[in-house]
Amino acid sequence: MNECCDRWVRRASGIPSAIAAHLMPPSLVILIVMRRRTPPPPSPLPQRDGVDPVRIRLPAGDVWATVRDHLQARLAAGAETIDGMLDAGLIVDAHGHPVSRDRTYEPGMFIWFHRELRDEERVPFPVDVVYQDDHVVVADKPHFLATTPRGSHVVETVLARMRRQLGIPTLGAAHRLDRLTAGLVLLIVRPEERGAYQALFRDKRVAKEYEAVAPYASGLDLPRTVRSRIVKERGVLAAREVDGEPNASSRIELLEHRDGRARYRLTPYTGQTHQLRVHMSTLGVPILGDPLYPVVTGPVAAGDFRRPLQLVARVLEFTDPVTGREHRFVSPRVLRAWSSYDEWAG
Repeated sequence: MNECCDRWVRRASGIPSAIAAHLMPPSLVILIVMRRRTPPPPSPLPQRDGVDPVRIRLPAGDVWATVRDHLQARLAAGAETIDGMLDAGLIVDAHGHPVSRDRTYEPGMFIWFHRELRDEERVPFPVDVVYQDDHVVVADKPHFLATTPRGSHVVETVLARMRRQLGIPTLGAAHRLDRLTAGLVLLIVRPEERGAYQALFRDKRVAKEYEAVAPYASGLDLPRTVRSRIVKERGVLAAREVDGEPNASSRIELLEHRDGRARYRLTPYTGQTHQLRVHMSTLGVPILGDPLYPVVTGPVAAGDFRRPLQLVARVLEFTDPVTGREHRFVSPRVLRAWSSYDEWAG
């Protein structure tokens, strides 16, 4: 079995390829490889407000009488909502034809629909474009704005805004920043090139620098590299450090200080959730405006954009995997707790 088949058989069957090769007839192996390689069909529904429709593929292992039965078991929307969407023709197949209540369940079938867009509090800060060419867009994200649609933040995201603002519906994100963190985000113009740019971050071929404002501690020996094991549990707001092999590494440097506050350069060598925020808190200098570290504070009222987290993704540096160009981008965003503390704290 060649290397390509070996990889696909392992993924498709969940058993070692050497065993799979003996257990599966060649025709089945080829079928699995072809099925795994086949991309999903294009969406028959257009975007709404820069947001893609939801795409669902009906699992091959499930047995249901109708598509309706499966959706009612799978989705949290409830039977009444799903029936209403089916009756209104809002759920469609790959040809754009409405899926009826009695549509027979077909394993592998794709369906699409638009999620119900709830009213979202508008984040009253612009997304600035730092750079744009035929392949990438580098956006400077403000605090409080999510990077991509997720949870309760769908339309008010960098991705949806940039799709609308630039008129490029194919834009996708190569990576994400926390909603509370400001700074540089790399967006990809062409879907077929997205994997190449995402691989830059996965393979740690992007040099990233952050800047933070936090308390000044005269006894803190800097620069230093902080290493620890960080875990983030689903449903828990804050990440935490635990014993074990380190999976998070950050370089912390002092840039300058005054009036009990300091500017720090933070260089993450790994990408654990909230890594820089956790490491700064561990050092006894939690980033100003952080609602999670060292302790979780009460929820902020909707529309309250005061005292943003004083953390910005300042620098992105990489070699473009498509054009070969060397890129270094710097966010000009100002952290207000440093430039005007009273204004930030007011």
